Amino acid sequence: MRTVKIDRYGGPDEIYVTEVDKPTPADHEVLVKVKAAAVNPLDWHVMRGTPYFMRALTGILKPKQQFQTLGADVAGVVEELGGDVSNLKVGDAVFGDIFNYGYGALAEYVCVPEEALVLKPENINFEEAAGVPVAALTAYHGLNKFGKIKPGSEVLINGASGGVGTFAVQLAKYYGANVTGVCSTRNIDLVKDCGAEDVLDYTEQDIRSQNRKYDLIFDAVGNLSLSDYKSLLTENGNCAVVGFGGMSHLIGAGLLGGKRIKMVDFKANQKDLQVMADLLESHDISTVIDRTYSLDETVEAIRYLESSRARGKVIILL
Repeated sequence: MRTVKIDRYGGPDEIYVTEVDKPTPADHEVLVKVKAAAVNPLDWHVMRGTPYFMRALTGILKPKQQFQTLGADVAGVVEELGGDVSNLKVGDAVFGDIFNYGYGALAEYVCVPEEALVLKPENINFEEAAGVPVAALTAYHGLNKFGKIKPGSEVLINGASGGVGTFAVQLAKYYGANVTGVCSTRNIDLVKDCGAEDVLDYTEQDIRSQNRKYDLIFDAVGNLSLSDYKSLLTENGNCAVVGFGGMSHLIGAGLLGGKRIKMVDFKANQKDLQVMADLLESHDISTVIDRTYSLDETVEAIRYLESSRARGKVIILL
């Protein structure tokens, strides 16, 4: 089978496509014929081995074998069952986040534990399904599990037009919040279409200077400071920060005068993924796809994702 590989840390030029043996599922696994996979910032962090503390997981000097094939988001069809698999069958269309279950979605086939997958709703295609797991679950945990979002909450979503941000806007709207999105001029209509009542154009407005407070800030960019969060949050407000951009000033922050600030961190699980599947099936959320690439174009896909210009998700089709 064909697969994307990296042998050492570095930029997109370290990525290459090669032939390897098709894997055989263990007793608790299924073999998935991959139809689509998403690329995420997580992938280029693994590729570059940055921030350096990540290497304690991925490999100190070079990527461990598990991390030499990129890809956490997978969507495809079950082709073979391990001996102990009981809830899936050959031919099932499935999707999931496999970062903690072996990684390696950028390949024609991948073996995945059945507990990492849920059935794909019939009303979405494989590329839409592939864009969901990492981004939607990040938004879900930041808003719901940590942010304790509720109807009527005033929510500010920084980076509202990206892969995580577009899901965050939709989910915040679903939970009955009043949503303000932050994006550039070209993405205003997109963010409004996702459900934001108000949109702040960061190229024209300084969000720090507005006379408004929020019950929850969901920062998908990580470019605001602790003082920014403190000035923009209500007395008991929460702030959920995605990714590594804001880590340096969040270490040890925790609590600022009643305002809770936390990095969004979670391990994907089947229960939460099923919640996303149900919301997709009921049309309460949908995947915003910017561009699709072939497996051979993975280098270009990663380069585009690193440019921070992506509107929604970047998908690899197989």
